[in-house]
Amino acid sequence: MVNPLNDTNSLSILIPTYGRDDVLIQTISALIALPAPSTKEIFILDQTQRHHQDCEDQLAHWNDNEIIKWVRIPSPSITVAMNIGLVMSTRQHVLFLDDDVIPEANLLTAHMAAANKYPKAIIAGRVIQPWHKGQVDPIGSPFRFNSLEERDHDDFIGCNVSMDRQTALEIGGFDRNFVRVAYRFESEFASRWRRAGYRIRYEPSALVEHLKIPAGGTRSYSDHLKTIRPDHAVGRYYYNWRTCSFPNALVRSLVSFVQSVYTRHHLRKPWWIPLTLISELRGFIWSCCLATRGPELQSPPPIR
Repeated sequence: MVNPLNDTNSLSILIPTYGRDDVLIQTISALIALPAPSTKEIFILDQTQRHHQDCEDQLAHWNDNEIIKWVRIPSPSITVAMNIGLVMSTRQHVLFLDDDVIPEANLLTAHMAAANKYPKAIIAGRVIQPWHKGQVDPIGSPFRFNSLEERDHDDFIGCNVSMDRQTALEIGGFDRNFVRVAYRFESEFASRWRRAGYRIRYEPSALVEHLKIPAGGTRSYSDHLKTIRPDHAVGRYYYNWRTCSFPNALVRSLVSFVQSVYTRHHLRKPWWIPLTLISELRGFIWSCCLATRGPELQSPPPIR
């Protein structure tokens, strides 16, 4: 019998979820129906304290019948949930998806074909956001993961990305210091991946439509333009400390601090400027504490 960890066509689908009910069930139902290249498993990395009863019953039914693996996580953290998925997975390749996506019929086969074509590469899939209105980004527009051009890239979006499981663990998984909104945690992971000598490949045929439901997920935290909470700002500053030398990180952080109030929102509602600056200052101080403590990476388990 072939060990799934050695099967190049085996895949774990890892779905972190928080505060979602009906759309989560719709996403899982669509994924269950997709054809898989070989073997697949679906982990629901659930940080929701309590779903509505119909959702709880459906998840329990799928779990009891071994259609999904329902993992309850007591405290919300996207990076913790993703690391748990990496460790628990029993397949060579892992595919991270958001809990509010509509997958194209060939999503899994496209990811696996690209993974076999580009071994050890992160495969960044195409994402249609609500503002795209189903349309492809025009040629020459800024790259936003909605192009038809296959290419190497420096980054990825966590709502549709696959990678080699063991390689992800070897570089430390996702940094748990990216807290709350975990802004820029993907970019920091991508930076470590590329420094380790591996590439990131954008594959437009691996397509999902991202519904971007306003409630739940990281959007459970308040709008970063209308709060004094540092939930969004801390990740931006921590990313600078993690990816730049001290002088460059400090300069980038100071520029970011000033630019945080140069927005249309603040131009139209200048009374928000002092509150935003408080939020940014709190995020900067928090990021300094996290950086001083050092990254919280995942230790890889023994190779099975």
